Amino acid sequence: MAAVGLSACESAVARNAAAGAGDPGEWPLLAKVTAPGDIRGLDPGEIAELCTQIRGFLIQKVCATGGHLGGNLGVVELTVALHRAFDSPRDVLIFDTGHQTYVHKILTGRGADFDGLRQEGGLSGYPSRGESAHDTVENSHASTALSYADGLAKAFALRGEKGRRVVAVIGDGGMTGGLAWEGLNNLSVPGSGLPVVVVLNDNGRSYDPTVGGLAAHLGALRRARHEDASTTERSPAPRLVANTVFEHLGLAYIGPVDGHDVAALESAFDHAGSLDRPVLVHVVTAKGRGYEPAETDDADRMHGIGILDPATGAATAPGKSTWTDVFGDEIVRIGERRADVVCVTAAMSKPVGLGPFARTFPDRVFDVGIAEQHAVCSAAGLAMGGLHPVVCLYATFLGRAFDQVLMDVALQRQPVTFVLDRAGITGPDGASHHGMWDTGILSLVPGVRVAAPRDPASLRELLGEAVADDRGPTVIRYPKATAGQDIPATRRVDGLDILYDPGSRSPEVLLVAAGVMAGPCLEAAALLRGSGIGATVVDPRWITPINPALIELAARHRLVVTVEDAARTGGMGALLVEACADAALTTPVRPLGLPRAFIDHGGRGDLLARHGLTGERIAAAAARLLAGSSDEPDDPAHE
Repeated sequence: MAAVGLSACESAVARNAAAGAGDPGEWPLLAKVTAPGDIRGLDPGEIAELCTQIRGFLIQKVCATGGHLGGNLGVVELTVALHRAFDSPRDVLIFDTGHQTYVHKILTGRGADFDGLRQEGGLSGYPSRGESAHDTVENSHASTALSYADGLAKAFALRGEKGRRVVAVIGDGGMTGGLAWEGLNNLSVPGSGLPVVVVLNDNGRSYDPTVGGLAAHLGALRRARHEDASTTERSPAPRLVANTVFEHLGLAYIGPVDGHDVAALESAFDHAGSLDRPVLVHVVTAKGRGYEPAETDDADRMHGIGILDPATGAATAPGKSTWTDVFGDEIVRIGERRADVVCVTAAMSKPVGLGPFARTFPDRVFDVGIAEQHAVCSAAGLAMGGLHPVVCLYATFLGRAFDQVLMDVALQRQPVTFVLDRAGITGPDGASHHGMWDTGILSLVPGVRVAAPRDPASLRELLGEAVADDRGPTVIRYPKATAGQDIPATRRVDGLDILYDPGSRSPEVLLVAAGVMAGPCLEAAALLRGSGIGATVVDPRWITPINPALIELAARHRLVVTVEDAARTGGMGALLVEACADAALTTPVRPLGLPRAFIDHGGRGDLLARHGLTGERIAAAAARLLAGSSDEPDDPAHE
């Protein structure tokens, strides 16, 4: 099949933008697809039209809700071919990372749910076992698919479930993670004969362009394929090839295959499925395929988008300065003052705000690929070599490198600064991406200092303090949100910022606000004041370890309530409870925060409110606790 052209897809988008979204008649062929079997009897012309309609549908729906667009546009033909060649869910399809499964969701009967994509109570942006039997694995972190496939194939063999094939789709970006190579190493054990088909979706990038020796090797394979094609009248059929790194590891290799040619893909998958051994099919795709705004987006091919005008690809509302923007500007200023400051990113330089630093100091940014463990251990080496590395990650991904934080950085007292973006509730990406575990994990690490800025000014100040600290590791955490206005302190006492005083009233409640919880705590203090209760609001700035001055301040109040947008277990509040107990302080301390639970996707504000992290809910909890009662069902302290 010929690749779907840009003009056909954009024409469909223009027609449907004029007609309005939601009418099944807009996508007549697509509307008939409610299960994978519905596409197996289509002829080549119908398949071509189906792919065009899927692209138009994706552009229309994802631009309306936000989500992952570029990667899904790139796997339309690939996903169609997978569902024609394999029999899901008997054959298990595993998509590494998982944000490119929108087409898979459409073909497995979930197209009607896309108006609620990534919204509370709506369709997940990742594979979801609760949504469909076709989602065997809830996968949303990179480089895991091959290990899942190894385990599933072994389980099927031991249970005597013959004829069930396992297909793992992994990108070249996902292949930069060490776990992927651990999976390959075990899949290819001589004599195992595991019938696993690894589909390497090579589009040359994750968020950023793919880096390292693997990228060079795949590039060489693509060039060799192109040279073969140029010597014949038509592209040669996919074939087994020796002398690839995969063949040396013990896998059969087929490719490279045009990832936008359904017929060629089906032929390759049929061949791979007939081999009684692990085989890798190298598929070449273009991220953002068929949508000009995505194809011309140099940043990340519209990997993840907000709400856009589908006809132009432009945002429907002007963007506001985010925490990431503030960090990106400030790290450049620090880099101008400190030649020893370098930055490390795991394939996400622009999403974590390192774009300006990379443009200003290109030799001082190290993109290690999707390899957080290596990033942290390499940063320890950079520190040992006399530099001050700043490791920039999403907070949810820090857990992948806990051992390196503990043993390679903290144990050896290396001055590495970790900047954790997307901390706390992230919203529509759901349980796997909420950055709510970092404080609990880091509270176990001796010698680490964790800061939570409340506003842009404190982010700049705390980042400067972190980089200036050469005693050991430091951490800055902030959310995926608009940065907002600065919140001035009334005074600073022994490193603590006092944001609100009870005035003439006796200090009854001390509200300890971690970072961005300062705003809700100030609202709560005002509400308590209106009820005749004197409250103090303090921002400890550095939430780990506990500042002894905070214990002294707590002793002057009848009740302490800590508020944090992180898991309560092991968080700032739990540490303060422990510190006060060690100091024999009798003032009760009640931590408010997120429960020890996997929180589903939804709006950040809505999810924070659900778990009691609003001014009204904080004030109500403090008043009840002060009155000696905390047993009401909506008490967030009991979540």
